[in-house]
Amino acid sequence: MTINGQIVKPAHDVRAGDLLCVRGSMTRTVVVLGLSQQRGPAPVAQQLYEETPESVTAREKAAEQRRYAREPALSIEQGRPTKRGRRELEEARRGWDERWSASIGD
Repeated sequence: MTINGQIVKPAHDVRAGDLLCVRGSMTRTVVVLGLSQQRGPAPVAQQLYEETPESVTAREKAAEQRRYAREPALSIEQGRPTKRGRRELEEARRGWDERWSASIGD
């Protein structure tokens, strides 16, 4: 998190007019318009800051890229092994050390 270009801890005091860069799954840049004396609902809080046009453009571009990207689950070709398949893998691993050795001295 940065306030006016300086790295700060999240608990740092914020003033009206400050430029905040908040990093999460993506970076958002907002300008603080005002402060509230008490905690309130999200719609009231949204009126106290404004996202910069560059940040909005970057966020929309990232959302569009995610929309057109390939589904991550489709990259899994076979999924989890069955109980039988797992037993076969364990059996193969047990014999692997005995049958195959990369050491020169054996």
